[in-house]
Amino acid sequence: MKKIINDPTKVVNDTLAGLAYSNPSLEYLKEYNVILKREIKHKVGLVSGGGSGHEPAQAGYVGEGMLDAAVCGNVFASPGPEAIYEGIKKVNRNKGVLLIVTNYSGDIMNFDMAKELAEVEGVEVETVIVNDDVAVEDSTFTTGRRGIAGTVLIHKIAGAKAEMGFSLSQVKSVTNKAIANIRSFGISLSSCIIPSVGKEIFDIGEDEMEIGMGVHGEPGVERTKIKTSLEIAEIMIDRILNDFDYSNSEVALMINGLGATSVMELNILAKDVHELLKTRKVAVYKAFVGNYMTSMEMRGCSITLLKIDSELKELLDYPCNTTVIKI
Repeated sequence: MKKIINDPTKVVNDTLAGLAYSNPSLEYLKEYNVILKREIKHKVGLVSGGGSGHEPAQAGYVGEGMLDAAVCGNVFASPGPEAIYEGIKKVNRNKGVLLIVTNYSGDIMNFDMAKELAEVEGVEVETVIVNDDVAVEDSTFTTGRRGIAGTVLIHKIAGAKAEMGFSLSQVKSVTNKAIANIRSFGISLSSCIIPSVGKEIFDIGEDEMEIGMGVHGEPGVERTKIKTSLEIAEIMIDRILNDFDYSNSEVALMINGLGATSVMELNILAKDVHELLKTRKVAVYKAFVGNYMTSMEMRGCSITLLKIDSELKELLDYPCNTTVIKI
């Protein structure tokens, strides 16, 4: 294992401390592994989180116009309910708190427990579940579809609506509308190495790729020989369009790297995806290309499409300022 780390058991602590040192607008609650904004406005609070190892998600999206707090568990492990509860308390400004949770069994269970703790204290809390991955219906860690990189666009939509001063029910409603219109699909070219494990979590040949693999190394739908960028784009776009009708609509597009995919490769894929979508009568309104939700140093990528109307377009364009996305 070759990694620039200190103690393999403290990589999350060191990661979050480094993030906070580099961004003075963020505060790090070491005891709970929570990253939050130092100045939180009197509005609906937004809390997300989950296992670490997907950086910059979710802590990289704490900032103006997106999340108020991110609660980080150990690598590929959900944070505990006590930490999530602490995040809820810190962002509560008596306007209610929305929890944005990716569809993994541990995350859902622990966020639900934290919600119950907060409600006992009189905090109004609502939850939305992101399940954008169309690769598999059920997987190793989920009942129903997994939540992957589309979650980042959900943060953007919810964050803008909250920043505009809308109520908790209104923020939840538009967030669920975005979730209903978002789909993702990914492929992997290599494994990753969890620091505390010290070796690759699965084996895959140098000339192979896994179609539909999850961000924790969950099995996909097929293992095949490596293909060209255009062939990969066709596979992923066809899977998404077979699940949801995006024809004759405008979309937000995300080309997401899983950690070790070069910017060159992501831009080649972006070119191919744009050209394919044009032939399928799907217009790209706004595109995001980069590493938004990774899987440590895994080689691979995912594609996300979000169908937008005038409301979602306004929310996508609304100013935000985080360590990753600035509009």
